[in-house]
Amino acid sequence: MLQVMEKPRIAIISFPGTNGDTENLRTMWRCGFDAFVFRWNDDREKLRNVNAYFIGAGFAYEDRGRAGMVAGRDSLFQFLHEEAAMGKVIAGNCNGCQVLVESELIPLGTGLRMCMARNATQKNGEWRSPGFLNEWVWVTPSCKKDRCAASDWEGAMHIPMAHGEGRFITKDPDLFSELEANDQIAFRYCDEHGVVSDDPSVTLNGSTKAIAGICNPAGNVVALMPHPERTVNGDPYFISMRKWIERKHDHQFVETGRQNVSAENNHLSVRSMKSLEIFIDTIIVNNEERTVEQAGKRVAPALRLKQFRYMAPMGIAAEKILTTISMFNPNKEIAYVRENGTWRKWNAEKRIFEPVPSPLQHATYLRRDEPDVGSIAVGGGETGVCYSCTGVTGELPLPLKEIFANPHASTLERFTV
Repeated sequence: MLQVMEKPRIAIISFPGTNGDTENLRTMWRCGFDAFVFRWNDDREKLRNVNAYFIGAGFAYEDRGRAGMVAGRDSLFQFLHEEAAMGKVIAGNCNGCQVLVESELIPLGTGLRMCMARNATQKNGEWRSPGFLNEWVWVTPSCKKDRCAASDWEGAMHIPMAHGEGRFITKDPDLFSELEANDQIAFRYCDEHGVVSDDPSVTLNGSTKAIAGICNPAGNVVALMPHPERTVNGDPYFISMRKWIERKHDHQFVETGRQNVSAENNHLSVRSMKSLEIFIDTIIVNNEERTVEQAGKRVAPALRLKQFRYMAPMGIAAEKILTTISMFNPNKEIAYVRENGTWRKWNAEKRIFEPVPSPLQHATYLRRDEPDVGSIAVGGGETGVCYSCTGVTGELPLPLKEIFANPHASTLERFTV
C-alpha cells in the first residue's frame, strides 16, 4: 500500500508589527503545508517537529532603527540559527528578508555582510529616492533549479513589491562575486519576458545587480524582497519549498571563514563640527528611541539613549527649515541649533532662538545613510540620525555599532560635543 507523506509543518513567525499572518496561512495551506502562526514569545515547545519557518510581511517592531534590525537580534534567532544548521528551511519575504539579513543568516551565516538599504536609484551620476514602492514587478530564478529551497520553477513571475528599504547592498568588494560564483544569487528582477536588468524601470529599488533574493551556502535559508505570498502567481515559489522538504534535503550549514567587513573597520572617526547644525527632539515619547535603546541594552546594559533627527543645511537658513511644517512640527518636536559652536533652542511661538546648554551627552554618534537622499531637502547639506548616550565609555562594542548603523549602507561617526 502506497504511504502518503504527511504535509510538511511550517511555522509562520510573527513579531510585534507583523501584518501578513492571515494571507501567509492561506498561501501555505494552498501550497500543501501544515501551517500555523508562532508568536515570537510563544513556548518553543510548539516548534517541535517543525520542518520549516516563514517570516513574512509587515513592520517587525515598526522597523525602528531600520528595517529588520530589532527583530533580527531577537533571542528567537539563537534558536533559528541552530535550526538552519540542521538543514531546516527558513524563508523570509520582504520584512522577513530584511530580518534575515540583519540576523546574519543571510548571506553567509556569520557576520553582518550586507544591508537592505533604502530604495535609491542613480541617473546621470545623481541619486534619487523613489520612496516606498508599492508596485508589481517581475522576478526570475537566477540559480540552478535545485540550488535553493525556493528556486525549482522557471520563467518570469509577476508579483507585488511593497517596501521602502529593499536594496541589496554591501561594502565588501568581493562578496557579490563570491555569491555569484557560489550560485547564491537566487532571484533577480526582470521584464515580463524574463530578461534581467538593473535599469530603474525594471529594478525599481536600485538593488545591486538586479538582486531580488539570495540564499545561504546550504540553500535552505532564502531571503526575497517581493511578495509571492500575496498572489497565486507566487505559488510555484512555495511549492518548490514543499518539494525541497519532501525530498529530505540534508544540506548542512557551513560557515565561511570570511572576516566581517564591519569588524575590519571597527574604529569610529570623529566628526568635525559644521557651521550650522539642527537637532530635532520629540515632545511626545519617541518609541523608536526607546526600542533602539532596549536593543542596545542587550550589549551595554547601562545604556541610556536620546535620539535626535539631524540636519546640517547648506544654503538654507535654520529659520526657514523650522517654519516649514513638513520639516519640523512644533506641536510634537523641539529644535536645537548649534551655529558656530553656540547652542540655541527654537521658540516656535515667538519665532526666535533662545540660548540653552548643549542637549548632547558626551558620547554622541551620528548615522548617515549612503546615499544621503534626505540632503536634497536641506539644500544639499547632510542629514541623519543622532544617538546621544550615557552608560557607554570608550570604544563602542561592535554589536552596538551595528545596532546604531549597518556599516554596509551607513556611516557612523562620533561627535565632538
